[in-house]
Amino acid sequence: MRILIVRTSSLGDLIHMLPAITDIERHVPNAVIDWVVEENFAEIPRWHQAVEDTIVVAHRRWRRSWWSAKTRFERKVVVDRLQSVNYDIVLDMQGLLKSIGFVRAAHGVKHGLSWTSTQESLCSLFYDVKHPVAFHQPAVIRQRLLAAATFGYTVSGQPDFGLDHLATNAPVAPYAVIMPSASRDDKLWPASDWQAVFDALQAHGLGLRLLAGNNAEQARAEGLIEARSNAVVTPKSSLTELAALLAGARVMVGLDSGLTHLAAALGTDTIGIYKASTPARTPVEGRGFVASLGNQDRSPSQGEVLEALRAALSPSGAE
Repeated sequence: MRILIVRTSSLGDLIHMLPAITDIERHVPNAVIDWVVEENFAEIPRWHQAVEDTIVVAHRRWRRSWWSAKTRFERKVVVDRLQSVNYDIVLDMQGLLKSIGFVRAAHGVKHGLSWTSTQESLCSLFYDVKHPVAFHQPAVIRQRLLAAATFGYTVSGQPDFGLDHLATNAPVAPYAVIMPSASRDDKLWPASDWQAVFDALQAHGLGLRLLAGNNAEQARAEGLIEARSNAVVTPKSSLTELAALLAGARVMVGLDSGLTHLAAALGTDTIGIYKASTPARTPVEGRGFVASLGNQDRSPSQGEVLEALRAALSPSGAE
């Protein structure tokens, strides 16, 4: 069965997609899966063994010069690629109008969320088959239920992200990974609270590896670890390199970000700090110790995070 998955972004959302891909692999005999994905995140579908081909798009870049000759040519290449295959099922797991053009271009029976189940209801007008999936539940569950409704099986078992092969057994000094930055300032956690977390981690003999994706995040991270030994800001890396770093960590403590969700998906003990977003729809999920602390307009206290950290670092923390 030839299947096209349309889900282009973003990092955390793509991570939350992976258990649904594992489910399809298990329940649909001889499934051959292609995945339409944004260029910045093209590594993620390639991590999953069930994905045959990735069709890379650049919607974020294209919209800055939609009618330029270069953009029109790149869009035509994608459309030609989509139309070159007769898919049995085209499954839109994005549910946003920005991705509908890719759904329409592909040949195959088009499945997606129903009018009342998706964030942008107009998307449902473009599907041949519409599936109702309750909106207010974690994203991992929603995606698994949508895939199950499309292919006619029942969801069971814990989510399997299909990332075990990214784990590394190379001996390294024990370390914790920290993600202290976010795309919005209202998601940031106070520096004094981070210092308390750093103290607790280093008291357990862990080095600190802080993540930063741009110059502003680099400066913030360097300011947080100023004068601390065995603490570094990791250089800008590919997603696959970051996955290896996260997989080898003893624990990950981060703001609500795609990399925090990736750490949990890799099986690393992970503590997510929510302040301007809610964990109700995107909780930290994985087979290790996980904690989603705080909520929209309610920052978790230093004590809450330190208590979760003690639980994660205890001998039975991951049980």
